[in-house]
Amino acid sequence: MIMMSKSKIAAELIENKLVVWNNVEGSELYKLGFYGKPIGISKPKSSEFDTPLIIDLIEGLYLLERRIIHVLTRGSKRSIGEKRLRDYARRVYEGFDLKYIVYKDLRGHGFIVMPGIKFGCEYAVYEKGPGIDHAPYLVSVKGSGEEITSEDVVRAGRLATSVRKRFIIAIPNPKNNEVQYLMFSWFKA
Repeated sequence: MIMMSKSKIAAELIENKLVVWNNVEGSELYKLGFYGKPIGISKPKSSEFDTPLIIDLIEGLYLLERRIIHVLTRGSKRSIGEKRLRDYARRVYEGFDLKYIVYKDLRGHGFIVMPGIKFGCEYAVYEKGPGIDHAPYLVSVKGSGEEITSEDVVRAGRLATSVRKRFIIAIPNPKNNEVQYLMFSWFKA
């Protein structure tokens, strides 16, 4: 369970991201579980930084549900609740519900979950955190009815092997929020 100090951290909704403008609060949030990314720092060497923190909508909803942050609208600074943020995220984030189920499940199992866009998947998953260890897993989220071609598996496998990571397909069930994981291993014959 994540514990926070006295008050929730303020995050402002700007387009498809949330921004924690207070540098001290941003650093505190990052320290809690590597949430967000400090602006202008691609690989933070420390959890102390003097810059705002950018949070993805998936992370933002997760933190809002846990009462760690509160989300404000841009300009008017009115609070946004969980339902409104989820509805907004569904409009701007393709496949939001399935990706959120997987994110929440991985975080619930103690993993550090970061965007995996540079690897061509949804998530790069760490056991300890960026800067502490390398992400051993790459996770691609697929709906139960989505087709996965052999070319998709080979392409993902080649990439995962070249960066020394395990490739996983996550198949979330929106009816019960459970996730089935399929991990692929490659070996030389």
